[in-house]
Amino acid sequence: MAQFDVYRNANSATRARIPYLLDVQSDLLDSLATRVVVPLCKPGILKGRLAERLNPVFEVEGREVAMLAPELAGVPAKALGEPIANLSSQRGAIIAALDLVITGI
Repeated sequence: MAQFDVYRNANSATRARIPYLLDVQSDLLDSLATRVVVPLCKPGILKGRLAERLNPVFEVEGREVAMLAPELAGVPAKALGEPIANLSSQRGAIIAALDLVITGI
């Protein structure tokens, strides 16, 4: 597992709203049984309330998805499956969103 890997959401109850999960946990913590992830949702779910820095938009499998930074959560690593993409090229935007959630800056 690598930081900024993207996984398909395996939860059938939330998959329509949140098709992907973004792993934001440092690779230094690979030995933990959990990973910190952030949901990636369809931008329309936010009904035009995208905050550019808090909800950066990325492309995954040809689809636009918005990062729901305030909804980060820990999940069992074994529940994630295989990565389908990696957003490390978007590191700056991802870290800026997480910084806003955690430090308010």
